[in-house]
Amino acid sequence: MTTREVEHEITIGAPAAAVYELLADVTNWPRIFPPTIHVDQVEADGDRERIRIWATANGEPKNWASLRTLDKEGLRITFRQEVSAPPVQHMGGTWIIEPLGADESRVRLLHDYSAIGDDPHDLLWIERAVDKNSTSELAALKENVERVHASDAEELTFSFVDSVTIAGSAKDAFDFVNQADLWAERLPHVATVRLTEDTPGLQELEMDTRAKDGSTHTTKSYRVVFPDHKIAYKQVTLPALMTLHTGEWTFEETDGATVASSQHTVTLNTANIARILGEDATVADARAYVHTALSTNSSATLSYAKAHAEQLKV
Repeated sequence: MTTREVEHEITIGAPAAAVYELLADVTNWPRIFPPTIHVDQVEADGDRERIRIWATANGEPKNWASLRTLDKEGLRITFRQEVSAPPVQHMGGTWIIEPLGADESRVRLLHDYSAIGDDPHDLLWIERAVDKNSTSELAALKENVERVHASDAEELTFSFVDSVTIAGSAKDAFDFVNQADLWAERLPHVATVRLTEDTPGLQELEMDTRAKDGSTHTTKSYRVVFPDHKIAYKQVTLPALMTLHTGEWTFEETDGATVASSQHTVTLNTANIARILGEDATVADARAYVHTALSTNSSATLSYAKAHAEQLKV
């Protein structure tokens, strides 16, 4: 069995401890790393944890479970995939953060891996996926950490939630959102939809959405489905004013009613603010514009999900 070992590194203008903390908290990962769609912490016991990751590799959505050991004092995080996604036989490695000074650090990302059946074609596929993902992850880590620690950092990332109370079941409301292939028939702001689910619970959703002025824009998302209570997603084809858009649809049943919510996290693309909103537009203007646009669509979807669930209850 051939085992390959590779290393990637980058220098970051931030303290090593700050970099470590960002890497240690896996809930940050979909916001930081372009390939990562969603991460769940399944178990935690002291400095050891089991996590489940949904991410793209060479443009293909994959999911796997990993075991991690956190070494805060040594500024190291080791990981080993518990069950790898084909064509990977095994995959593991280490994040190593090395202080270069009070406000600078080197991050080294080590991988070791093998392919099922030692297939040369699959080994090359894995090599390309590891190189592509490691390079993009380190660049994104540098950008995000340095943005957080920049003295003049603007509030470019923000989150908000829209909710509705439904006199119906969580399952019926969940089904409405999960069945996105029917949205063009059910939602007036959706023009066309293309939904695939080659792996159960992992969806690829591309759709054309109508804006208030009648124009349409295309977005593509990956969605991770947790039956009847949550759908987490990450957009990978974004409108011009955003560099990041992640979110969750949640459905919680209490005392005979259901609270359905749509949570959004957005990072603004400042390079396009003037082109889209005018030369005098500010970051605050862009925040308000994006918030309104997303909230209008998600609130409309929640409203139709509410009507759908309540109709079925009658």
